[in-house]
Amino acid sequence: MSAVNLLMIFIATLLTSNIALTYLLGMCPFIALSKRLSTATGMGYAVIFVVTLTAAINWPIYHLVLVPLKAELIYYVVFIITIAAVVQLLEMLMEKFFPALQASFGIFLPLITVNCIVLAVSLFMILRDYDFVTSVVYSFGSSAGWTLAIAIMAAINEKLALVGDVPRGMKGPGIVMVSAGIIALAFMGFSGMVVVQ
Repeated sequence: MSAVNLLMIFIATLLTSNIALTYLLGMCPFIALSKRLSTATGMGYAVIFVVTLTAAINWPIYHLVLVPLKAELIYYVVFIITIAAVVQLLEMLMEKFFPALQASFGIFLPLITVNCIVLAVSLFMILRDYDFVTSVVYSFGSSAGWTLAIAIMAAINEKLALVGDVPRGMKGPGIVMVSAGIIALAFMGFSGMVVVQ
């Protein structure tokens, strides 16, 4: 695939086909960790690492091992095992080098294992029959798009906390979902530019 097509896929996954705002994937950590910008961006970096690495590992496993063995049927299980291993590696690295950030994530760091974004990106690359480089670009763009969305949401939540005019019934997940809908509408403004095929 040409460099222009790869750039288009990256821009589309970042904006017009944002995995959080278009497909509504990864909403549990999106809602729970979008209160502070520092925590949201830290989680975003962790998601970028896990999604990109698992897609880069899952593509050769699928195409070079499962397809030749005619064992494509078990790719869900294999992908989940790969995801769990990468998240465990990330957790060990964060415990060693970034203990404060790991503590702020709480239960949500191990929950990256079951975050639907990680599995969805690996499944999309198979369903769309991407080559290896396109899969890596797509996975990086998708996870960067999720990070962009959660960072924007965290910035909005920090400003809303200062203002304090949110009605009591809308505080928490309610205002996050309303704000996410408005951000998604803003991102739709880019829809004429690029679309992920």
